[in-house]
Amino acid sequence: MKIFQYFLILYLCGLTVLVADTRAQSIDDAIWLPRTDAHYGPVKDYVEEIPVADYRHASPEAFEAFRDIKYGIRIHWGLYSTRFSGGESWPFLDLPFDKKQEYQEIYKTWNPSGFNAEEWMTLFQENGLRMFAFTSKHHEGFSMFDTQTRVRRRVNWTAPGGPRIEDCDLAYSIIETPFGRDVVKELCDAAHQHGIKIDLYFSHSDWYDADFRPYGYSPITTPGAAEHPELYGNAYILDRAKNFFFIAPDPKAEEEARMTARHRRQLEELLTNYGKIDMLCLDMWLGGRVWPELRETIKALRRLQPDVMLRARGIGNYGDYYTPEGFVPGSKENTAMPWFVIYPLGRSFSYEPDPAQHKGGPWIVRNLIDAVSKGGAFMVGIGPDTKGRFHPKAVENLKEAGGWLKVNGEGIYATRSREGDLWKEGPDIRFTRSKDRRYVYAFALGWPGGNLRLKSVRPKAGSTVTMLGVKEPLKWRQDSGGLSIEIPETLQDPARRPCGTAWTFRIEAAP
Repeated sequence: MKIFQYFLILYLCGLTVLVADTRAQSIDDAIWLPRTDAHYGPVKDYVEEIPVADYRHASPEAFEAFRDIKYGIRIHWGLYSTRFSGGESWPFLDLPFDKKQEYQEIYKTWNPSGFNAEEWMTLFQENGLRMFAFTSKHHEGFSMFDTQTRVRRRVNWTAPGGPRIEDCDLAYSIIETPFGRDVVKELCDAAHQHGIKIDLYFSHSDWYDADFRPYGYSPITTPGAAEHPELYGNAYILDRAKNFFFIAPDPKAEEEARMTARHRRQLEELLTNYGKIDMLCLDMWLGGRVWPELRETIKALRRLQPDVMLRARGIGNYGDYYTPEGFVPGSKENTAMPWFVIYPLGRSFSYEPDPAQHKGGPWIVRNLIDAVSKGGAFMVGIGPDTKGRFHPKAVENLKEAGGWLKVNGEGIYATRSREGDLWKEGPDIRFTRSKDRRYVYAFALGWPGGNLRLKSVRPKAGSTVTMLGVKEPLKWRQDSGGLSIEIPETLQDPARRPCGTAWTFRIEAAP
C-alpha cells in the first residue's frame, strides 16, 4: 500500500508540474506579433519566431494588469525639444555637419527649469490616465536619467577635412546639464506616489556614441553597412547620405562589445534604480549581427524584473506587447499579444507649439473607445516645451477627455472586447464588456436621437438599462428586431446630457 501511495504521489506531482509547464508554454506560444506589424519585418529574418526554450514572457498576472490599463499618455522630451518643433530626434539626421555639431553641444546650456514631476502626475491622475511612457533615451543618444555608463567615442562633425571619430569621456546625460537633476527618477517617484503605471522608453539606437555605428539608422555609415545593411538594422539610408559621416571605419570587435555592454547596462540601470517598472518601451533594432547579445540582454532584464512588459520593437516575439503607431487597427487583431495604440495629439509625439494642431478631447475619446472595443488600448502622445511645460491646449484636451472618463470610465477601464465581430454595430456603435461578462457597454459615437436600437445585445429579463451619468433607468423592450432603448425627452437638450460626446449605455446581459 505504501509503495502504491509513493508512486501515486510521484505521478500527481509530475502531473502538476506538467500542467503548470504546459500552461506557461501555452501562454508564451500564443504571444506573437502580427505579420503586418511595421516592426516585425525588420527583425523577422534573424530573430527566431519561437523564442528559445529557456525564455518566458511576463506572467499572466502582468498581462492581465496591462490589459486593464486602457488609457495612458506618451511623453517625448529631450534635447530635440530645444531645437525642433516636431519629429523628436529624427530631424538630426538631415542637419548639415555644422548644425549636427551644434546640436551635440546643446546639453551644456539646457536648463528646463519649469519641469515639475508632481504637477505632471497630478494632471495625469486627475484626468484618468492610468500610465505614462517617458523617453529615458531617444535615438539621439542623450540620456534623461543619471546613467553611470560612459561614452568613449563620438563624432566631431566639424573636424578639419570632414567628420572624424574622436575619443571622449562623458555620460551625455541630463546630469551634465545646468539643470543637473534625474528627470526619470523624479517622474518614477511621483508616479509611484500617485499609483500611475510606469513605461520607460529606450531606443536601441544611439546616434551620439560612435560605438553604436552603424546600427539602427545611425548617421555614421560604414562599408559593412553599405554592403550588408540587414546586419546592422537596415542602417544605410541613401536619401540622407549627404548629411552622414560617409564612410567611417567598420566597428572593431572591442567597439561592438563595448556597445552591447553599455546598451545592457543602461537598461539594467532603468530596472534597478527606479523601483517597480511596469513596461519598457523598446524602440528601433540593432540588426542580426548582435542579436545573440541583445537576446541575452532581454534575459538579463527578465531576471531583474520578471513581470516588466517589454515592447516588441527590435526583439520580435520576445516582446510582450506592441504599439500600432498613428492609427487604430481597423478590426480586432488575431494574436494574444496585447497592444496599445500610440497616437500624437499634435503633429508629432514631441512639443506642438501650434494650438490649432492639437486634435481635441473628442478625438481622444473616439479613438480610445475604438481601440478598447477591439481589445486594445490608447496612448495619446504629447511633449513639453524646452522648459518642461505642456502646451495649454494639450492640457485642455487632456482635461476634456478626463471629464468624459469621469462619467464613462466604467465602460473603459478593466473591460474586455466582445467575442468575434461583436465589438461594433455599424459605423457609430462600439461595445465593451465587463470581465465577469455581466455587463455589456454600448457606446453611441453620435447622438442616437429618441431611440437606440441594438441587434447583438439581449438584456437579462427584469434588468435595468442605464446611460452612464444619468440616474434614472431607461425604458427598453426586446422584440424580433433586437433591443430598443428609449431616450428621454429631457436628454434631447444637449445641455442636460451627462457629456458632450460619445454616450455609454450599460446593459445587464442575458446569460
